[in-house]
Amino acid sequence: MLTKILLLEDDLLFGESIVDVLEEEGFEVTLCRNGQAALDETYKNRFDLYLLDINVPLIDGLSLLQELRRADDTTPCIYLSSHQEIETLTKAFEIGAEDYLKKPFDTDELLIRIHALLRRSKGKVRHCAGELCLDETHKCVLMGGRELSFSLKEYQLMALFIRNAGEIVTKETIMDTLWTPSEMISDGAIRVYINRLKQEIGSELIVNIRGVGYRLVP
Repeated sequence: MLTKILLLEDDLLFGESIVDVLEEEGFEVTLCRNGQAALDETYKNRFDLYLLDINVPLIDGLSLLQELRRADDTTPCIYLSSHQEIETLTKAFEIGAEDYLKKPFDTDELLIRIHALLRRSKGKVRHCAGELCLDETHKCVLMGGRELSFSLKEYQLMALFIRNAGEIVTKETIMDTLWTPSEMISDGAIRVYINRLKQEIGSELIVNIRGVGYRLVP
């Protein structure tokens, strides 16, 4: 699955030159020329990395990232900007940026920083079991690169199985993960969610350990 990058840059010529460099490196890039367009793209697509200029029309790059972080979007971000004031740099990191590269910059340095950041990010937030991958940055589960459609509780249950792939997950653990102690939960309710997962990933991948719980076959 290609790594997807959102690039926010209002200078069309410069933006297209960066797109060319990134696509040659094997990335899938979406170029936006104003902050509102970039925000709209984050609603429609899931990205692995944001590359953001600061002085752009409609919504500036700092305000955009601030809004995304308030919405619990933890996608890694690198600012590409001509700003060099310490106040701007400080604010960029305070609102959740991981890196900052001052224009003009060498594209080789940009690629080095991108690869380093993606390695760190994927190591922290992605767990895989066979074709199944749990992406904790975007709060989704993928199978063979395709995002699966789950409700919140279904996602929580699938995440529990992927983190414990090959091991027995007891019914008690499932209850503690999906429901509060005050909620009345039956074995039948658990089976409903298990059956829903099986419909999405295949019944053979979740094994019933009679009287104990379930196991995801990695």
